[in-house]
Amino acid sequence: MDKVIGSAAEAVADIPDGSTLTVGGFGLCGIPSVLIQALLDAGVKDLEVVSNNAGVDDWGLGMLLTAGRLRRVVASYVGENKEFARQYLSGELEVELTPQGTLAERMRAGGSGIAAFYTRTGVGTQVADGGLPWKYDDQGKVIKTSPQKPVMTFDTRDGEQEFVLEEAIVGDFGLIRAWKGDRHGNLVFRDSARNFNPLAAMAGRITVAEVEELVEPGDIDPNQVHLPGVYVHRVVPLTPEQAADKRIEKRTVR
Repeated sequence: MDKVIGSAAEAVADIPDGSTLTVGGFGLCGIPSVLIQALLDAGVKDLEVVSNNAGVDDWGLGMLLTAGRLRRVVASYVGENKEFARQYLSGELEVELTPQGTLAERMRAGGSGIAAFYTRTGVGTQVADGGLPWKYDDQGKVIKTSPQKPVMTFDTRDGEQEFVLEEAIVGDFGLIRAWKGDRHGNLVFRDSARNFNPLAAMAGRITVAEVEELVEPGDIDPNQVHLPGVYVHRVVPLTPEQAADKRIEKRTVR
């Protein structure tokens, strides 16, 4: 099946207001910047985004945030985004901070048909006990907090230990970026840009992948495929200019 879509605008045209999106990338590395721009141009709003972070003020998911298009973010890191912090603390944005490994596994579980799983991460903290501030009002008062999660004791090789139950994440749409992809949606990621992209793809009911290099089916060695096409529903080939437009979150020089 040829999954190639003519443009990013066409690929995101059916994403409605209020959707939940799982979005690949880590910082600004491997983010689906072209698809994010297409969403911004489409005017979609009231979105819930599940991603490692929310970009920076003027790039990536930060553009949707600045435009007031996000109502909720599930992330493990808020990073360098001052607007993110401002909206969160002023009550404009709901934020569910999640340990990074747990966030990754919640998306992987969602894409694997696993409803929930137990992990040691967060036991004995507000992650398990509840009470993490999810939303403030415009006066800085906490009006919504994280719930208490079930904790169970299991026998391990180190004796009995407690584990907290974490629910899987499934998004309405997944937005990701790959280095190379074929028309069937088989993808290869390059170096650290692999990060959350396969997981975000797995967790999306409909996944859209922007690819820097489009090849024909059979051109990718099956042993080199990082994400099988079964998880990808739409492929958007990028122009050389789009593929080369990559930002650095924080440049450090000696």
